[in-house]
Amino acid sequence: MCPLTASDNDVGALEVTEKCDDGCWDEYIHAHPSASGYHQIAWRRILEDSFGHRTIYLTVKDQLGEVRGVLPLVCMSSRLFGCFLISLPFFNYGGVLADDHRVQNLLLEAAVRVAKDLKAEHIELRQTELLDLGWSQKQHKVSMRLELPSDFDTLWKCFPSKLRSQVRRAQKAGMTVYVAGEELLDDFYQVFSRNMRDLGTPVYGKEFFKSILHTFPKEAKICTVSLEGKPLAVGFLYGFREMLEIPWASSDRRFAGLAPNMLLYSSVLEYACRSGFRMFDFGRSTVASGTYRFKEQWGARPLPLFWYYWLDHSGPLPELNPQNPKYSLAISLWRRLPVPLTRIIGPHIARHLP
Repeated sequence: MCPLTASDNDVGALEVTEKCDDGCWDEYIHAHPSASGYHQIAWRRILEDSFGHRTIYLTVKDQLGEVRGVLPLVCMSSRLFGCFLISLPFFNYGGVLADDHRVQNLLLEAAVRVAKDLKAEHIELRQTELLDLGWSQKQHKVSMRLELPSDFDTLWKCFPSKLRSQVRRAQKAGMTVYVAGEELLDDFYQVFSRNMRDLGTPVYGKEFFKSILHTFPKEAKICTVSLEGKPLAVGFLYGFREMLEIPWASSDRRFAGLAPNMLLYSSVLEYACRSGFRMFDFGRSTVASGTYRFKEQWGARPLPLFWYYWLDHSGPLPELNPQNPKYSLAISLWRRLPVPLTRIIGPHIARHLP
């Protein structure tokens, strides 16, 4: 691998390096206003241990050794999808964090050198802010967010009457709600893996979620909605600063008429209010899609997401997503597989899907 950089006196003796103490990295993350929870260094170990991917965590330091910017990168390489760098795969957020434009440029220049050295076809950065990068850009997704009051009753009164009646339908059916940690992992994975099969998407391995719960015992929780001991709807929660996110949620479609999914989201929002969070992140959606409208009915509003690309060639931007027509046959076939089989072979494929 080629050297990243040496000190450059023209930019005030800043240096890009892969060597950074974990504590210094996280200290910078916790101080940066645009950082996401996924920028924390602990996610590096989760990604390496759960998926076996190589990670390249770039840091800019000044002449006093102070961190001035960071860029976490994951190298994903497979025969099917090729080789590329991404910040960050599997999550909605990641990308470059820097004190100023010159630090940002140093990180991006180093990332391109790494990409060329690894013969990567592209770099993808998932940013929450518009940046002056000079790279190709997609703005095809939004993050759906809801500002939370201090008490759930205030929020409940803002919900449309139809939504409230759907929540009550699940409650009248006798459903119970639990929020806890690893003790709910089996219930979560049972519903989540079935739903992923129904969507035609390979599922992550259970160990991935177990690793998150072990690493973030206070920040990560599972919410389940059950009927007579059977889980019908589940959500995986992750909190950072004043925002609670639900990066993964699923419900058993066979029981959709009982509206367990509505009780799930109502309960999660109640949990968020009572836990002192001031913002709820429903996750990303395509504008005007079904999931967009579902989240919008709870009062969520769109926040633009900016995905930036460096390409090693001229041509269209990568489309490694279920909406790409080239994957339609594979998705159709996957939906026909038995759920237990998808739990076995799914993780081997999902590790290559960003």
